[in-house]
Amino acid sequence: MRPVSPSPSIEALAIGARIRGARKAQGLTLEQVATTAGFTKGFLSRLERDETSPSVATLVQLCQVLSIEIGSLFAEPEAVKISLDDAPHINLGGRGVDERLISPRNESRVQVIRSRMDPEANGGDAFYTISCEVEMLHVLAGALILRFVDREIPLRAGDSLTFPGREPHNWVADPDSGAEVIWTIVPASWRGE
Repeated sequence: MRPVSPSPSIEALAIGARIRGARKAQGLTLEQVATTAGFTKGFLSRLERDETSPSVATLVQLCQVLSIEIGSLFAEPEAVKISLDDAPHINLGGRGVDERLISPRNESRVQVIRSRMDPEANGGDAFYTISCEVEMLHVLAGALILRFVDREIPLRAGDSLTFPGREPHNWVADPDSGAEVIWTIVPASWRGE
């Protein structure tokens, strides 16, 4: 017996937003793209709103004008879900801290770390730097002090602080409550593969 293929989806494939996004990313108007591709402006507008179904030849022609691969119109968007329970434990050298990498291991554009800091947890004995352009800290719960060479900045739940990653710094969690924080590092300082 031959297996039966699954039924096709009854939902129309929405590619109009991807076409519009590619056009706008290049700073092109509807009229410019329509004229270059040999379409009417109205047709391209309807296509971008998914109000018409183009032929394969039309899509190929449009993709050539926009310099995009036709497959990109149908590819699933890259979205990676990481549950906190499944996020890998990492150790950036702090004491009394449970750190989880909550961005994908192979993501090079940004690195996000969720840290649960025990009372009086700290970043170690000395100031340190991170090889990145920007570091951002957001306090979810508790409190901590971020220390720089020339100043200290107290932070409590709801506070955020953005600073250059190459600036020497350290931190110490509140002696009573500890803290729970999100660190965002741009670009990622390392790949945890």
